[in-house]
Amino acid sequence: MLILLAFIIVFHITSAALLFISTIDNAWWVGENFSADVWRVCDMNISTCVAITDQFSEYQSIQAVQATMVLSTIFCCVGFLVFILQLFRLKQGERFVLTSIIQLLSCLCVMIAASIYTDRHEELHKSNEYGIEVSKGQYGYSFVLAWIAFAFTLISGVMYLVLRKRK
Repeated sequence: MLILLAFIIVFHITSAALLFISTIDNAWWVGENFSADVWRVCDMNISTCVAITDQFSEYQSIQAVQATMVLSTIFCCVGFLVFILQLFRLKQGERFVLTSIIQLLSCLCVMIAASIYTDRHEELHKSNEYGIEVSKGQYGYSFVLAWIAFAFTLISGVMYLVLRKRK
């Protein structure tokens, strides 16, 4: 049981790390000489970054992605704290239902963020407000990590739902 518990803790911490990296790092959309995420666009030629503000035409979509990614990260961290509390407070044989619900909410938020970005990426990158040509790019590793984090949070949410506290 101790090995299973250690595996679940490592899995949850890995999920949180993936969410932090995909939310913070500047690689949702990358090209030859630029990188863009949900916070800023950086031009590698002149080493400058421009913050994405309400001047951009698709700012509402970016704000939705920002909010749901931050929310998913917060839910994942709160879920870990609730798991630790429930680990010592639950009686044997009870399930970690609250932890599972919080983790599944994190899963839902990251899925919404990545789905919005997937759906709106053409409109986001056709904008002339960037100052550089960003339409000729591809999804970066932060975007891929967001989808991997979705799978990890879904799996850990289901694991918590099935997990019973045993001796």
